[in-house]
Amino acid sequence: TAIRALLLCLCLGLPAGGQPFLRLRPSPSDNLPVKDIVEHPDPEYDPKEQDLDERTLRKKLGSHFDPSFMAVAVPGPANASGAAAAAGRGRAALPAELRRLELGPPRGPRLRLGKKARRKVLQWLWAHTHCPVFYAWKDLGVRFWPRYIKEGNCLAEKSCSLPEGMFCKPVKSVTKTFLRWHCQGWSSQKYCTWIPVQYPLISECKCSC
Repeated sequence: TAIRALLLCLCLGLPAGGQPFLRLRPSPSDNLPVKDIVEHPDPEYDPKEQDLDERTLRKKLGSHFDPSFMAVAVPGPANASGAAAAAGRGRAALPAELRRLELGPPRGPRLRLGKKARRKVLQWLWAHTHCPVFYAWKDLGVRFWPRYIKEGNCLAEKSCSLPEGMFCKPVKSVTKTFLRWHCQGWSSQKYCTWIPVQYPLISECKCSC
């Protein structure tokens, strides 16, 4: 929360766990966003032109097709760029918990400020502790359909707490269903088809240890 972000806490370092070799699909993970999938380099495992008929694939994906987070062709810039989100943080509506915050030392007298000055202080705090999701389009490659996904990230380049010590980290995710080109067998004996897979996306970031 924004209030907790104002408190300095000690963050425990955990050993980085290696992500398994992903041959088929990205699996949900606490370590989002999903790392790039290592694909088999042989183009024989790519879908052919007749396998990429958009009408057929749209019908197969059905109601899971979400144009807000997926695109068939090369998309334009994501609708919420990092620069725009960062520039608007101070103007964003203050959360209720921050509006109720009592300014001043924990065991001392409250800091008396005028209404306008108080709001400016709270906006400054919100601008430095708020953790928006930064979206960017990612090309998943020809073996996914749609091949473009709008992926969320948490900005962790600098601390989001006062004093410093906490960083923006993902706390919630949603899953979107894509089609994945999957081959079984070898050489001329292989069988390939589109199968539905779920891809986790960051949906909320929070200032935390």
